[in-house]
Amino acid sequence: MKNKKILVVDDEEAIRKLFVTALTHKGYTVFCAESGEQALEVLDKETIRVMFLDLNLPGMSGVDLCKKVIKKTPETIAYAVTGYASNYKSSECKKAGFEDYFSKPVPLQTLFDAAQSAFKKSNS
Repeated sequence: MKNKKILVVDDEEAIRKLFVTALTHKGYTVFCAESGEQALEVLDKETIRVMFLDLNLPGMSGVDLCKKVIKKTPETIAYAVTGYASNYKSSECKKAGFEDYFSKPVPLQTLFDAAQSAFKKSNS
């Protein structure tokens, strides 16, 4: 499963660690960034088509990051993750290009199902 790479973008270290631990345990290679800008730097070096993006990031928002990534690589499958569900509408996320929208705390099985579904769709 070495080619099954996931990018997790969240400004909370505990959330990044949780995602890394859980997804690595399932056999995925997980990259992390704490901001949209840092995520773009990772994507300059790595080809990653499945992403979990926090919406409320310092600097560039997760919505803006998703728009940039999808514009550059439309085959990317991105999932919105937020603890501020009332600030973001599901329709706004769909319009930005997100595949789906999850509120924190996200059950681990939901992450696993989303990752599995994304890789099936992308055939990576």
